Amino acid sequence: MSSAALYKRLQALLPDAPVLTGEVIEVYADGTALITLPGGGQQRVRNPLGHVVQDQVFLQGGAVIGDAPTLPYVLIEI
Repeated sequence: MSSAALYKRLQALLPDAPVLTGEVIEVYADGTALITLPGGGQQRVRNPLGHVVQDQVFLQGGAVIGDAPTLPYVLIEI
């Protein structure tokens, strides 16, 4: 079996990157944006869709992948 086939089999075992939501808080001229995540963390990611400040976005694998809905935060204690 070739090494390329083994590598593809290994990649199939690895999980995909999770899809996260966040808010764009800053846009840079190099095509990236700074995103604030709901837990308070920040991540600088590629912004190929050209989102602007205060947009809610989905991000995955270091890039913005789409628009996220603007929903209120609700905490339910059980």
